[in-house]
Amino acid sequence: MKILVLAAFSALVLLVAGSAHAQPSSTDMADDAVIAATIKAGLLDNRNTSGTRINVGSYQGVVQLSGFARSEGEKAAATKVAESVSGVKSVVNSVAVAPATSLSTKLDDSLVTGKVKAALMDAADVKSLQINVETHDGITQLAGFVASEAMKHKAGRITAGVEGVRRVDNVLVVKPR
Repeated sequence: MKILVLAAFSALVLLVAGSAHAQPSSTDMADDAVIAATIKAGLLDNRNTSGTRINVGSYQGVVQLSGFARSEGEKAAATKVAESVSGVKSVVNSVAVAPATSLSTKLDDSLVTGKVKAALMDAADVKSLQINVETHDGITQLAGFVASEAMKHKAGRITAGVEGVRRVDNVLVVKPR
């Protein structure tokens, strides 16, 4: 497993590094991509964290962890993994702690997530590609980095209006200027 993770990570780093040399103006984006990929690989490799349930975003060295962990211990371990990566300035841990759910609940959650993504894509003034949407037991989490407080609040309002959303966990981070 470690070899597979390291191979995938190495390929991603080479791809990102190649892009950074081709477009010098995208250096910050490349650095953030490397930071996020390094953290994701660390989460996958760490026996105390789930790289599949925890999402990673990075903007100018500020890292946001989101998604759902099974315990406070897993959430704390994810923070330690992220903080250990070179280039990380700070970590915003927006991971929610939630128990495992049944297969039928997971299927319902997937449908809700799809509806929310579609609603956000249809909305004017919401850059939906910047927003990560996850649903767990009817609780829909919005995470990622957005341009303004107005966009954050609009995304939350739209999500709250989608059928099947029981509660919105809006942990979107407004990009620093």
